[in-house]
Amino acid sequence: MYIAPSLLAANFLRLEEEIRAVEDAGADLLHIDVMDGHFVPNLSFGPCVIEKISSISKLPLDVHLMVENVSNFVDLFIPLKPKFISFHIEADAHPIRLCEYIRSHNIHPAIVLNPHTSLSALKHLMEFVDMVLLMSVNPGFGGQKFLPLVYEKIKELRQMIDEKNAKIFIEVDGGVNGLNASDLELAGADILVAGSYIFSSNDYKSAISSLKLEF
Repeated sequence: MYIAPSLLAANFLRLEEEIRAVEDAGADLLHIDVMDGHFVPNLSFGPCVIEKISSISKLPLDVHLMVENVSNFVDLFIPLKPKFISFHIEADAHPIRLCEYIRSHNIHPAIVLNPHTSLSALKHLMEFVDMVLLMSVNPGFGGQKFLPLVYEKIKELRQMIDEKNAKIFIEVDGGVNGLNASDLELAGADILVAGSYIFSSNDYKSAISSLKLEF
């Protein structure tokens, strides 16, 4: 299990310190939510902030675009060479073209599905993506409760991937904590995004270890 702390829940006044703390605590990636105030009713990190983050962290960046006009935003982040750039299937009319464009820059393309979006939306996309991010809350704000309906969605997606013998990571974002991590792994998740659970903890290492099921 890979763990990607969501910086949306970090203390922005101590962001460099927070990043170094989760690195030392065993994080595998840094999950960065980019919000435009249109696709979701919130604003967050822009490319200037993420450029600074990439300059101080050795962890791969997992950039999650919650935006309209996705292709315009992709060009802002390609120069930073994140490991993943994920975008919502609901926000782009030509997802195959955009996935191919992202991959042409040696970045792994990923598709995001909101809780209500059917897995059938992936039917003609799976050969073009390296990761599917399943939202387990409605996107836009941290600290929300996990939606149990996503368990079945993870299981179905894992079956779809295995049937195609595809190499696609399943990432889950929203309400992830030490109580549901084992069920998420059992369902088939590979990467867990956790914000409040980690950054509100007094011990980041213990919080991350509990998500990796290491005790």
